[in-house]
Amino acid sequence: MATAIAPALRALVPPEPELTPEAMIARAHAMIPTLRARQAQAEAAGRLLEETNRDFLEAGFYRIVQPRRFGGYEFGLPTYVRVMMEIARGCPSSGWVLALVSGHPIMLADFDERAQEEAYGDDGDYRCPSVGSPVPVKPEKDGFRVSGAWDYTSGCDISTHAMVSGLIPDGKGGMTARLMLVDRADYTIVDNWRMMGMQGTGSRQVVVKDVFVPGYRTAPMAMWLARGENAAHANPMYNGRKGSFFLIELGAVVVGTVKGALDLYEDICRTKTMRFPPKVFLYESHEFQQYFGDAQAKLDAAEALLLKVTERYVEACSADPVTGGDFSEETDRRLFAAAQEACKMAWDALEIIFTTAGTSIGQRDSMLARLYRDASVQKTHFVQQRSRTAVNAARLHFGLSPLTPF
Repeated sequence: MATAIAPALRALVPPEPELTPEAMIARAHAMIPTLRARQAQAEAAGRLLEETNRDFLEAGFYRIVQPRRFGGYEFGLPTYVRVMMEIARGCPSSGWVLALVSGHPIMLADFDERAQEEAYGDDGDYRCPSVGSPVPVKPEKDGFRVSGAWDYTSGCDISTHAMVSGLIPDGKGGMTARLMLVDRADYTIVDNWRMMGMQGTGSRQVVVKDVFVPGYRTAPMAMWLARGENAAHANPMYNGRKGSFFLIELGAVVVGTVKGALDLYEDICRTKTMRFPPKVFLYESHEFQQYFGDAQAKLDAAEALLLKVTERYVEACSADPVTGGDFSEETDRRLFAAAQEACKMAWDALEIIFTTAGTSIGQRDSMLARLYRDASVQKTHFVQQRSRTAVNAARLHFGLSPLTPF
């Protein structure tokens, strides 16, 4: 039987206690022009710009799903998704960093309450990427001795912590993976991020050398598990399975990226004329009306599907605020696959846009070309491999075990 939700040991107040979800979304939308103006600079810097980080801090974006008792706003996941879409609409790299760093209070909820107390500290400033690819670590009294290196740590430059992953003996002759929360002072950064797209995410390697991590600052890495026991928060969104939530995070960035591309495509249609007579603007041409309408429809469908997945995820979490109720692994994988489908529809819209916008948009410094490069790298993420997810979801439906962890 799951234990009762622990009482709050202390409570922090969010910076703007009366802030509403609508105001938060409006702030994100208002940042689009600024983020677009900074895209090239972020790409050249290879990381989230410090001025953008300050803007995000001031706007409260890192606290959207952070528990209110720890100084966050604890808004619903649909608000989180809409904010991430707007930020990625302005700059995909900046949106990627924000989505992953600000979304991980959902993962921190799986940790012992002491770890959460320490992570949020006295002011609630918590920014934390998470990385897989677990490396062997040494069990030590009441914890683990950790040394290792982890690539692809998006946002590590501006974070207060990192969740790295370690392998420990399971007592049955095998190994089990755990996430381990380390402070910013306990990891160094290796600048090994050189990519054709998403360069501005700063997804560099973090290195931890001979650091002791107490057991209470670790949690099972099995992303398909519900919180189950010792839940620290009454809000059910913290206690569900995490697999499909990860795709909700990434899906918001994908859809936002293509929303930005459609904005640019509209500008092209309104200002560029047809190559052959009659020399009307593109938007006056039936041909480009078809292109734009098809891309817009696919993108609208992608956005609607991702928001529906988000809604369904919250419903599944709400089945039981402590255990996750009937939030089964099959449900999680099906939501995972549906979010992947939303990403595919968005990318299909982008293919229409990029293919028909004209050769000039392929220039190296073209903003539309940058978005296309960013989307191409987004597709390579290991959780976006749709055939693997479809097979595993089907196997679970028929009572068979999944073939792979993802």
